[in-house]
Amino acid sequence: MIQIAGWRHIYSGKVRDLYESTDAAISHLLLVVASDRVSAFDRVLEPTIDGKGAALTTLTNWWFDRLDVPNHISHEVEVPAEVAGRAMICKRLEMFPIECVVRGYISGSGYKDYVATGEICGVEVPAGLGFGDKLPEPIFTPAFKAELGDKDENITFARVVEIIGADNAADLRELSLNIFRHASELAANAGLILADTKFEFGIDPKTGAITLGDEVLTPDSSRYWSQVAWQNGERKESFDKQIVRNWLAANWDASSDAEPPRLPDDIVAQTAAKYAALVELLTAANR
Repeated sequence: MIQIAGWRHIYSGKVRDLYESTDAAISHLLLVVASDRVSAFDRVLEPTIDGKGAALTTLTNWWFDRLDVPNHISHEVEVPAEVAGRAMICKRLEMFPIECVVRGYISGSGYKDYVATGEICGVEVPAGLGFGDKLPEPIFTPAFKAELGDKDENITFARVVEIIGADNAADLRELSLNIFRHASELAANAGLILADTKFEFGIDPKTGAITLGDEVLTPDSSRYWSQVAWQNGERKESFDKQIVRNWLAANWDASSDAEPPRLPDDIVAQTAAKYAALVELLTAANR
């Protein structure tokens, strides 16, 4: 965390630091800074991944420019020079406590759910699918955002209705699926598969409109695969921190109280390269 003139630090997550303005005239704005920190298994690791924060911010802004959905970016003031390139000025939103997860392919926790129940978050999917297989249609598999320190909980759409009401639930599902379909087309232009992603929405208190917030379609919130690799049967090599997860799983017991080991230089370098490659592939193919 760094000191930034005119901004007061109010919160730090695993990756992002939030600041509010000391100027009452723009108290409705937040400065969201993406750090180079990397986390896995709910632990922040050492060392940082050089360029990661800039990659997340670059892609979020790039996607916001291409999605026909209101988002939380504000241009009322400039990003401070100290964090230029890895920060956004954002409008405060009244956030829904729902992670809007969309899956086009079966992987991750969705695969574990499928193996155990034949469903994913209560959504029926065909029998006989393997890890990484394409679903007949993208599905909305929401999660309830837990309190700080707890894990998010996968929930059914019926539970979303109970939490935020039928109209809001239907709007979030429709928005999420539409964004996913459009983003999948742009990813395909770059030779990529968007396997799954998550969105977060809130209400803009000034307009009353449902507004897309947080990061969007980044390697920290999404799973991207190479189309060529997928067609060749490779379903686990993604453009994100999976390299870190794999190394950590092989070298540390996540269920223990022991501190995770320091990441080797080669793992750090490979992860940084994955983030940079995704930025280049997406932006170069969709200019």
